[in-house]
Formats: sequence, structure tokens, C-alpha cells
Amino acid sequence: MPAVSPVQAPSSPPEWAAYFALRYQVLRQPWQQPLGSERCPADDEPTTIHALLPGPAAGSALAVGMLQRTTATQGQIRFMAVAPEAAGTGLGGKVVAYLEEKARAAGITEIILHARETAVGFYEKHGYAVVEPSHLLFGVLPHFLMRKPL
Repeated sequence: MPAVSPVQAPSSPPEWAAYFALRYQVLRQPWQQPLGSERCPADDEPTTIHALLPGPAAGSALAVGMLQRTTATQGQIRFMAVAPEAAGTGLGGKVVAYLEEKARAAGITEIILHARETAVGFYEKHGYAVVEPSHLLFGVLPHFLMRKPL
């Protein structure tokens, strides 16, 4: 894989478009969810932290994620996605590290998330522990509540 840009917050209209396009492509489209379902009200909250690892082509994304503040000291990682061609290359870990760094700077001392069953091992490698089974997304995707103290 060629050298990639550092993880950053999306700021321009093309970056935001690439960010949401990857979220849709990876997290919603495979389950025939409608366009727009990759967005949530927390996207617009001032305390939400967005992470984008831009792709080599203008207006593309290799990995994305967001951190939503849930309490004064807790945040939740949501909408983590890695482009299929970049899966397994460590880019998801770069997004997690970026979100954790920003969380610490914001005074967050614990991160939770609801991981798809297929992603539990990824998060365990990054120091997260399964708390309990969580929910079934779209009736077919088991999720697990995970947490990590920072």
C-alpha cells in the first residue's frame, strides 16, 4: 500500500463527502440500508470528534471513525470503517489511536463501543475488553459492548 496521509478531521466539502461515502459503502450499503442511514444527529454535535484518513485520490477515504461524548468523562467510538482495499493494513488502528488521543485531550477517561462480532478481535488488539453481548443490527449482525479505560 502506498504512503498515506495522516489521520485528520474532515474539513472541506470533498473531505466530508468522502467521509460519509465510506461510512455508507462499508457500514450500510451491504445490508441494503438507505442512503442517509450512515449519518446520525451526533455528527453535528460540537463535542463529536471525526477522523478521516484520506485516500490517494482526491475526494476519497481509506478509513474513518467518530467519537461521540456520552458523559463528561466517557466517549463512544462509532461508525468505524476501512475501505475494503485497505482492510488489514493497520489503517483502522491509526483511526482508533487518533480518536483516543483526541479523547484524552478532551478529558475523556473511558471509551466504549459496540463492535460487530467480526471486529471484536481488532478492538481487543487495541486494548478494548468485551463487557457483554449488545444488540443485533439489521437483524443479522451481532454486536458486543466493549470498553477501554484511557
